[in-house]
Amino acid sequence: MAVGKNIRTYFEGQWHEGDAPIMRAGDHGAWLGSSVFDGARYFDGMAPDLEAHCARTNRSAEALMLTPTVSTQEMVDIVREGLEAYGPDKAVYIRPMYWGIDGDASAIVPKADSTGFAVCLEEIPLAAPTASVTLTTTRFRRPVLEDAVVNAKAGCLYPNNARMLREARSKGFSNALVADAMGNVAETATANIFMVKDGEVFTPIANGTFLAGITRARHIANLRADGVTVNESVLGFADFHDADEVFMSGNMNKVTPVTALDDTQFQIGPIARRARELYWDWAASDR
Repeated sequence: MAVGKNIRTYFEGQWHEGDAPIMRAGDHGAWLGSSVFDGARYFDGMAPDLEAHCARTNRSAEALMLTPTVSTQEMVDIVREGLEAYGPDKAVYIRPMYWGIDGDASAIVPKADSTGFAVCLEEIPLAAPTASVTLTTTRFRRPVLEDAVVNAKAGCLYPNNARMLREARSKGFSNALVADAMGNVAETATANIFMVKDGEVFTPIANGTFLAGITRARHIANLRADGVTVNESVLGFADFHDADEVFMSGNMNKVTPVTALDDTQFQIGPIARRARELYWDWAASDR
C-alpha cells in the first residue's frame, strides 16, 4: 500500500507512471515471503549514499537466496533516470526491491535463476526538523541470525516490527525501544538509536541482531569528524533513562529526536540538532 503520492515504478525494463502491479499470486515472494528492499532518499536535489543503498539491496537478495539481476551501478543509473521526473524541491523515497518468482522442487527454496526486480519512487515529505517521537519498551525482541534473516532488509522481518509498534501505540507512545535476544537495547521498531551522556554519544554496538544502518554509519562518521566522541557500546534500558538526550537515525527522516522513554522526559538536544546539520552539510558537499 502506498503511503505517499506521485509514484513511478520501474519494472521489466521501463518506467511506468503510478503504483504499477509487479507480482503475481503464484510468485514465491507473494506466498512465501522472499522479498527484500532498500530505502534511499532524494531531497533538495540530492540522493545521499544512493550507491550504498543499492549495493545493500543486492546483499539482502543474496541473504534470502535470491540471485541479484542488476548490478549496483545499473541500479543507481535506473534510479537517477527515474528521479529526472521530480523537481529538486520534491522529497522522494527510493525503494529498489527483489523477490522470488519460482521455487525449487520443494517450493520453499527460491530458484536461483528466477528473481523479480522493481524500483518504486514515491513522493514522501521529510519530517520537520522539530518533529519528535516518544518511546516505550515492548515484550517483542529482535531475532538472531539463527532464527531469521537479520542480515537482510527483508519484508518477512517487518511483521515483528509491526507488532512492536502496535503495542507501543496501545500504550500511548509513538515507537518502541527494542531489546535484542540478550536483553540489551538494539534499536527502535523503525530506526537505529543514539543517546547522549555528558557530551559523548552512545549507540548500540552492531551485534548481528539488527541492521546497522547506512545513515547510522554516516552520523557516526560526521560526528567524529566534528570532534564528538561516539561510542558503540552494549547498552541497557537504564542507560537510556539516564541519558541527557536521545535521537533516532533512519533513512526516512535522517534524525528524529526522542522526547520521552516511558516516564523519562528529554529535551531536543544540541547533539541531535548538530547531527542533522552535519548530515545536510555532508550531503551537499557530496552532491
